[in-house]
Amino acid sequence: MKEGRQVSATVAVIGAGVIGRTHIRILRELPADEGRLAAIVDPSEAAARLAVEAGVPHFLDADTMLDAVRPDGVVIATPNALHVAGARACIGRGIAVLVEKPLADDLDDALALAGEADHAGVPLLVGHYRRHNPLVQAARTAIQQGRLGRIATISADSMVMKPDSYFNVAWRREAGGGPVLINLVHDIDALRYLCGEIDTVQAVTGHAARGFAVEDSAAVLLRFRTGALATLTLSDAVPSPWCWDQTAGENPAFVRHPGNAYRICGTEASLEMPDMALWRYAGRRGWSEPLTREVLDVRRCDPLVAQMRHFLRVIRREEAPLVSGHDGAATLAATLAVHRSAKTGEAVRPYAP
Repeated sequence: MKEGRQVSATVAVIGAGVIGRTHIRILRELPADEGRLAAIVDPSEAAARLAVEAGVPHFLDADTMLDAVRPDGVVIATPNALHVAGARACIGRGIAVLVEKPLADDLDDALALAGEADHAGVPLLVGHYRRHNPLVQAARTAIQQGRLGRIATISADSMVMKPDSYFNVAWRREAGGGPVLINLVHDIDALRYLCGEIDTVQAVTGHAARGFAVEDSAAVLLRFRTGALATLTLSDAVPSPWCWDQTAGENPAFVRHPGNAYRICGTEASLEMPDMALWRYAGRRGWSEPLTREVLDVRRCDPLVAQMRHFLRVIRREEAPLVSGHDGAATLAATLAVHRSAKTGEAVRPYAP
């Protein structure tokens, strides 16, 4: 695709697991003059059937597809360990790429990949789709406008019950396949986007609930460069509504429950998310005075659809990636720091730009 050309972009999807199938569905549902599914790469028979249903070619490996189809963009939705190789294959051919989070399993690989994309002039977007949610964008605007004052504390919950069948895939029971890198990485990225860079990370993890080698629970303390403190509680082994996915209603695959996953508390006001309730004093301040509750008016949309539309504009060089490779590497660094801290028992400093 030529730079600036206002035509439909063709996008191939590598990996037809849960998130890959979601990207495929979104591309199929978009207006044809905006973006089109070009191919599916996945060795499974289910992916082959899906390609027939979608009317696009099916490939067993990425290199063959890239050379045969030459799509304008590619979504990498493979297991984490394959993200770097898939992205490099695209960057080497000058093809814009959206890499699902995390960008890599290893920070050095993530930083190297980000540098390679910069050097080649190829757009690299990391799939931290929560940033595309209007709720998160509205919260960021409120914080930047000073409506909350100076942020003092943040509380974030990510507690769910994954079904037993989820763990029939072997890599989900092994190191790197647990909820820290799969789920908590989204919360850490959202909090970086809202509250700034993270200075230190302190954490403990456990696997007593399921007994797998990989963690099933974690408690994390973040100190931001601004001095704000955040506590994050994580588990994928408990019946609970207190998780962004189950309270925000952004993903139809999850039943939506009432409640909030984040509480961002500042010196002027506090914000509950995703209900977007802003708590503050109308007059005199102090715990003996009544608080007022204002619900911010935010028009909701599917952030994965918004992310795909953004990626299409990135492909056409109309926008820079909202989450660049270096930005994704910074979130990865903070997330990997959770495991480093849990192993050493000490507060650790993640890499950050």
